[in-house]
Amino acid sequence: MTPPAARRLISSGSPFEAEIGYSRAVVQGDWVFVSGTTGFDYATMTIADDVAAQAEQCLRNITAALEQAGASLRDVVRVTYVLPDASQFERCWPVLRQAFGEIRPAAMMISAGLADPRMRMRIEIEVTALKPAA
Repeated sequence: MTPPAARRLISSGSPFEAEIGYSRAVVQGDWVFVSGTTGFDYATMTIADDVAAQAEQCLRNITAALEQAGASLRDVVRVTYVLPDASQFERCWPVLRQAFGEIRPAAMMISAGLADPRMRMRIEIEVTALKPAA
């Protein structure tokens, strides 16, 4: 019997991770689970007002986590989008198509409130990736 793969935790440096008690991503074997990620720019601690701009920043944050895990957007097999206002989802399609158009992971969109409405969060994206065999 082979021993279980070591679990590795990845942090983005966001203060929310320590305050709430979660990791930006968890690597377990060849799997990478990236937490729901908002369009918050952690370098400047700002967030854009536009939902499409937030989607772009979400993807930059996710890409950074995947790179730390030894993966990329090309390895994404599942994506979940959460928006408080479902009518805004279509505005994100060009951004999402650019990121996932050739990859075409399994996907789902949910309309639900996000953690702190004062922060103007318009979208949150969660992904699961399977790293390629070495």
